[in-house]
Amino acid sequence: MHIEELRKICLGFPGASEHQIWHGDLTFKVANKMFAHTVLEVAPVWLSFKTSDEKFAELVERQGVIPAPYLARAKWVALEEREAIPAGELRELLREAYDLVVARLPKKTQISLAERPKAKRPAKRKKAATKRKRRRH
Repeated sequence: MHIEELRKICLGFPGASEHQIWHGDLTFKVANKMFAHTVLEVAPVWLSFKTSDEKFAELVERQGVIPAPYLARAKWVALEEREAIPAGELRELLREAYDLVVARLPKKTQISLAERPKAKRPAKRKKAATKRKRRRH
């Protein structure tokens, strides 16, 4: 997965934002809490993200997945190579990372994230529909 696809996925979550906290890195947050982190330059790991306790134990047994440096005790994993986890599964894991962070936010914040404005639909043309009905009779 390339950085643009990763950005599209992470920024697609309600209230998600990106921040460049350290030079050459990109951090994804929701309500100012991190849920994923990637590097923009060559580094030993390219992506780190939050996981559940169960997923953490399962993922670190895979080739190319390690406990995230400095964040392992908070159940973060790091990918040493882009192919360590298939793209489809990685999308699900990133959503889970986001959801885990949102679940620990205050209820008021959770509600505001859940309340997304509904897309407006174009108004239906009643006159045209009425004319079609009249022609049929």
